[in-house]
Amino acid sequence: MANLTFKDFKSDQEVRWCPGCGDHAVLAALQRALPKVSLALDYDKERYVVVSGIGCSSRLPYYMDTYGFHGIHGRATAISTGIKVANPWLTIWQACGDGDALAIGGNHFIHAIRRNIDINIILFNNQIYGLTKGQYSPTSKLGAITKTSPYGTVEHPFNPGSLVLGAKGTFFARSLDVELKLNEEIMTAAALHDGCSVMEMLTNCVIFNDGAHKALTDPAVKADHTIVLRDGEKMIFGKDRNKGLVFDGKKIRVVTIGEEGGFTEDDVLVHNSHSDNIGLHMALADMKGPDYPVALGVIRDVKDITYDDGVRDQVKEVMAKSKIHCVDDLLRSGSTWEVK
Repeated sequence: MANLTFKDFKSDQEVRWCPGCGDHAVLAALQRALPKVSLALDYDKERYVVVSGIGCSSRLPYYMDTYGFHGIHGRATAISTGIKVANPWLTIWQACGDGDALAIGGNHFIHAIRRNIDINIILFNNQIYGLTKGQYSPTSKLGAITKTSPYGTVEHPFNPGSLVLGAKGTFFARSLDVELKLNEEIMTAAALHDGCSVMEMLTNCVIFNDGAHKALTDPAVKADHTIVLRDGEKMIFGKDRNKGLVFDGKKIRVVTIGEEGGFTEDDVLVHNSHSDNIGLHMALADMKGPDYPVALGVIRDVKDITYDDGVRDQVKEVMAKSKIHCVDDLLRSGSTWEVK
């Protein structure tokens, strides 16, 4: 296998996203992560397929020097599922937006997660329909003023993490577009996971929803408003690294470490994405300001049966027991007669 580099996954196509769009950073992270994935799994470049639906993020297959499939709106997950079942040797990377995946594509999205098919889904979440010029999406905040909600939305948004874990997802991670190193780590972990991996990337749309994630990306407040979870590490955050997450028997709480009569580092939770405790993972995925930090990193990564392995093994079992091995066997099976 060749020693693949960032340049090997970069196509010759001009990247046609707006200057400052968060999608640029996610693309760069993927192009940097795949050489590491190839080295870890001994993959040639010919094994990669990048699939998308419709939306700004769905241009991504053109910018990757791999096999690609640009599908129709909301159907990227169905296409990814078909490719993986038809040829399990391929490794599938899917790019989709919050509108593309969670609105018209919501049905395919939740069932791919439920089936735990071995595909890697990068969910670009800018909380807006960008390509179609600024309508509100399933993740737009309550009260958001957009082209289709000029007086503010009157519905609660999806939390993609809750949706994934509610469908018994085996892998969920979240990050910000600007976190290039963390995104590489997440994508590598997703590739190593055998099952459906969902990576929510909080991206900025500079034209139609600029600053949607500013409370998480602003350097002045970022340390207090986010927490990066890594396996085996204490759940500590804050500008002064003096805040932590504890469990009081009923729910997760934010505490200040070292206050008189308060909590010490020993009381702070240690992250374990491989734990069977889906309730704790759900609580971490649900956290939001102003009372809680938003959790970044790999939140859940557990093993379970996969759909593609199940189909492959079932086909092999049926073939082994079948008396039909070719078309002639099929034509001569059952009730047959000769017409003279």
